[in-house]
Amino acid sequence: MEQIDLLIDARWVIPVNPAGQVLEQHSVAVRDGRILAVLPTAKAHATYLPAEHASLPGHALIPGLVNLHTHAAMALMRGLADDMALMQWLQNRIWPAEARHVSPQFVYDGTLLACAEMLRGGVTCFNDMYFYPADAARAALDIGMRAALGLIVIDFPTVYAADADDYVAKGLALRDALGEQQLLTFCMAPHAPYTVSDKTFSRLITLAEELDLPVHMHVHETQDEIGQSVAQHGVRPLERLRRLGLLGPNLIAVHAIDLTEEELSLLVQNGSSVAHCPSSNLKLANGFAPVTRMLAQGLNVGLGTDGSASNNRLDLFQEMRQAALLAKAVSGDAGSLPAHKALAMATLDGARALRLDHAIGSIEHGKFADLTAVEFSAPEMLPCYDPISHLVYAAGRENVSHVWVAGRLLIENRELTNRPKNELENIAFLWQNRLSMETKA
Repeated sequence: MEQIDLLIDARWVIPVNPAGQVLEQHSVAVRDGRILAVLPTAKAHATYLPAEHASLPGHALIPGLVNLHTHAAMALMRGLADDMALMQWLQNRIWPAEARHVSPQFVYDGTLLACAEMLRGGVTCFNDMYFYPADAARAALDIGMRAALGLIVIDFPTVYAADADDYVAKGLALRDALGEQQLLTFCMAPHAPYTVSDKTFSRLITLAEELDLPVHMHVHETQDEIGQSVAQHGVRPLERLRRLGLLGPNLIAVHAIDLTEEELSLLVQNGSSVAHCPSSNLKLANGFAPVTRMLAQGLNVGLGTDGSASNNRLDLFQEMRQAALLAKAVSGDAGSLPAHKALAMATLDGARALRLDHAIGSIEHGKFADLTAVEFSAPEMLPCYDPISHLVYAAGRENVSHVWVAGRLLIENRELTNRPKNELENIAFLWQNRLSMETKA
């Protein structure tokens, strides 16, 4: 028998690719952190001798979820400022709080808390955009999670950097220092069209092309953003980005709520991706992204949670369900976003946007063993006629029982394997005391 590191037996293995496939009584064999084989359980037991064996007789095994857009450290601002419009929320509450409190320790602690939440909800990879990305990287590595780190750039000073050149220099230094880390990748992350100048965009385009990095940014999030662009530049934000040369297969357009048919066609023609954040869009009353039209035209769309300050949950199970239900309601077509597509948006399509679909996002030979097990034995999960439908419409993050990243078990029986619970509680209470004054502003 062939020796391997890990064998996982499951009631169902749902590989995501091919779309809609469900493999009953199958196993996943893992060696050196990668998937060696997906095969019937009886054959797996006759073929492999695993150092570790996980038996999941009432579970679905799926690829680890990919959170395509978040601000992880803002977990420390969960519930700090709710029920406000975006610009009021940013200008009156979030930006002042950040100016007073954001630091390397804030980012490390907040990202660690966010990673724990995401892992417990089956997320194995997140695409981050925040200050002090080196400290976010340290937190992700310490907990063992995969991260795409945004090298954030804004055209005004913050506690993190003095100007655009300073942001860029710090980001590139981080990429040079950590570029060989298996769990880390990088994106250029200009915050948004209304916070970045043409001059800075031009420089970032050159860098993204030279370094072959995705460009991760907020685009067409609100009517106010579009109005500002028309007033200042004479055109809507996407047209401005087109003229600057930013549209292309490396662009991850976050939110993309207000799109004309011509703008949608531009994204499709340029092979760009969208990070759809349905819960955040709803909570900030920003509107409904035209997801049905995006998918019908072949645009790649992944799912993001946004940050905890504008969503309150880093929960991709909620985003899958929300995305599917909203698409149906807005389009008037109950079949517009089927369950198997919602699952793909939360896994393979998010990986594709990050240019990681060769490595994660589906359960296939040679990919990293980033895997999530969802238990189907609870009363709210019974009976089950279609496990993919259940994952989107019935399951919640509370049903996630086990999570592996590159074959390493990080969640076992719903608990983190490498961090004591009281450590995270102490971090949260410490920062809650420091930020409590913000709730009275």
